[in-house]
Amino acid sequence: MKTAIAVRHVAFEDLGSLHRQLEMRGYRIEYREAGVDRLDSPALEQVDLLVVLGGPIGAGDEALYPFLAQELLLLKHRLQQRRPTLGICLGAQLMARALGARVAPMAAKEIGYAPLRLNDFGRQSALAPLDGAAVLHWHGDQFAIPKGAQCLAGSDRCPHQAFAVDHYALGLQFHLEAEPSQLERWLIGHSGELAAAGIDPRALREQNRRHGEALQALAAQVFTRWLNAAGA
Repeated sequence: MKTAIAVRHVAFEDLGSLHRQLEMRGYRIEYREAGVDRLDSPALEQVDLLVVLGGPIGAGDEALYPFLAQELLLLKHRLQQRRPTLGICLGAQLMARALGARVAPMAAKEIGYAPLRLNDFGRQSALAPLDGAAVLHWHGDQFAIPKGAQCLAGSDRCPHQAFAVDHYALGLQFHLEAEPSQLERWLIGHSGELAAAGIDPRALREQNRRHGEALQALAAQVFTRWLNAAGA
């Protein structure tokens, strides 16, 4: 049986709909809690699939959150070994840093559903079903595209929304995994961030009502396509 390990930074940002996709493929699924569990285990470097999830801290905040150094080293080693690795939001930013790219603040946070624009490379990738689709954005930083990686997509407010390294590594700035039925957990968990950004949670609920189910269906297609391509 294959094993997938997800590194989780906050309880409500979990594997979401990807959990079901992995179960359907026969994976045993485990979580490691960032800042609590050790992340320098050889088992993590060798596991069949590693997913690094999102969270509210910055990818460059090792001085404040020293465990991030372990995550960066773990990602660097896995990517050097070309092992299947998926990064989502903070996870994608950490992947970019592990590959030598810069992560920097945006002029303003991008929170809510907005269309994803694929480039020519993206349209030939696992992300192809998402071209023009409204996806859930929730970030204030953005990554540069690492050397050796290929940019796949952007949005009106953020030109770098996804990158791939060959077929084995995928970084997503947006939250393809988020389940519409679980949005309320995000609104509660990020209530301070929403208030500081002047974002009304009622608007996000309405966006989720309009776009959430459609995105979940597209997510199943994308995750299946990427896992197949990655041999995971």
